[in-house]
Amino acid sequence: MTILLTVLGIAVFAVGLLISIAWHELGHLSTAKLFGIRVPQYMVGFGPTVWSRKKGDTEYGLKAIPLGGYIRMIGMFPPDAQGRIEARSTSPWRGMIEDARSAAFEELEPGDETRLFYTRKPWKRVIVMFAGPFMNLILAVAIFLGVSMSFGFATQTTKVAGVPKCVIEQSQNRETCAKGDPVSPGYAAGLRTNDRIVAFNGKPVKDWSALSDLIRKTTGPATITVDRAGTDTVLHATLVSNQVLAKDSDGQAIEGKYVTAGYLGFISASEIVPLSFTDSVGRMGTMLEDGVDSIVALPSKIPDLWNAAFDGGERKADSPVGVVGAARISGEVMNLDQPTQNLIATLLFVVASFNLSLFLFNMLPLLPLDGGHIAGALWEAARRNLARLFKRPDPGPFDVAKLMPVAYVVAGIFICFTVLVLIADVVNPVKIS
Repeated sequence: MTILLTVLGIAVFAVGLLISIAWHELGHLSTAKLFGIRVPQYMVGFGPTVWSRKKGDTEYGLKAIPLGGYIRMIGMFPPDAQGRIEARSTSPWRGMIEDARSAAFEELEPGDETRLFYTRKPWKRVIVMFAGPFMNLILAVAIFLGVSMSFGFATQTTKVAGVPKCVIEQSQNRETCAKGDPVSPGYAAGLRTNDRIVAFNGKPVKDWSALSDLIRKTTGPATITVDRAGTDTVLHATLVSNQVLAKDSDGQAIEGKYVTAGYLGFISASEIVPLSFTDSVGRMGTMLEDGVDSIVALPSKIPDLWNAAFDGGERKADSPVGVVGAARISGEVMNLDQPTQNLIATLLFVVASFNLSLFLFNMLPLLPLDGGHIAGALWEAARRNLARLFKRPDPGPFDVAKLMPVAYVVAGIFICFTVLVLIADVVNPVKIS
C-alpha cells in the first residue's frame, strides 16, 4: 500500500507539472498569435515526439521527457548589421550568435516577413515573453486562494491542548518539571485541556496571535474567560515573567531568539482554519516575498547542497529541491496519516509552490530565460526613446543574439546547479516527515 500511495502521489505531481508547463506555454502562444507572430510549434516536454497534430500553421504535441516545454516563434532575433540571416565565422563566440540567428529563421516561409517576433514593438514582445510566467503566477494564486479559503491551514488557536504544571524557560529545552520550578500560572488558575480562551482581562480574543500579544504584555493578576463545554467560566491567574521565543513582524516564533515576557502557561491547539480572502492574499504576499528571498539566496545554498549530495551532510528543510525532489515529497505526502482532504490540500499546495517558483525563476533578467528577452525588449525601447528625444537616428532593434554566448554560460550554470540538486534529491532527499 505504501508503494501504491507513493506512486499515486508522484503521478498526481506529474500531471500537475504537465498542466503547469502547458499553461505556461499557452501564455506565450496565445499572446504571440494575438500580435500576429507565426508559431510553428507548441510542445510540452523535450526529446522524441510522442504525439502531435497540426492545426492551422502550428504543430501541437507532447514529447517523451515531461521536464519543460517550448513554443517556436519565427524571427526571435533580427538580421545582423549587414542584413544577413546566416554568416560564417571562425570565432566560436561569433558562431554561437550566428547559429542562434539562423535557427530563428530556419522555418521562414513566403509571407512571414510581416509575422516575425523581432519586428513587433517592444511592449508587445514584453507581453509575449511575460505571458508565460504570468500564467504560472495566475495558477499559483488560484490554487493557493482556493485551498486557503475552502480548506485552510494548520493554525494555532486559543484552544488549550495542554497545561504545563510548572514554569520552564523555553531556552532550557526540557518538558519535565525540576525541583524548585515555580507552579505554572495557568495550572494554578485551573486551566484545563480543551478549554477555549475567549477573553483576556475582559477583552474578547478570537485568534492565537492576539491572545499571545496580550499575555506577553501582562505580568501580575489577570482574568481568563474560557469556554468550557459550552459554558463561559472566569479564571483568575497571576502571570509571571519568563524567557520565551521572540516573535517576528508576522507573529511567527523566531527559533533561538528569546525575550522576557508575560507567561500564562498553556499549549495552544492547532486546528485547520480556513482563511478570509484578505488573510489569504496577505499570506500569498508573504509567500512571494519568501520566494524572492529564496531565489536571491540560491548561491549561498550550494555548499550545503554539495555536502548533502557527496559528503553525507544534513539536507536542510529549506534546501532547494528540483522536479525529482518535489515528486518524492508528493509521494511522501500520500503516506501521511491524515484525512484525505488534508492530503489533497497539501498536494495542491505543492503544485502551487512549484508554479510560483516557475514565475520567479523565469523573471530573472538573464537569457535564455523569459526575463532575459523582456530585458532586451525594454533596453531597445529605452534606446529608441532616447534617440527620439535627442533627435538622433533610430538605432533599430536590439540584437539579442549578441548575448547568446552569455546565455550559453548562464544555461551551463543552471544545468550544473540542476544536476547538483538532482543528485541531492536522489541520495539525500528533503523529507517532510
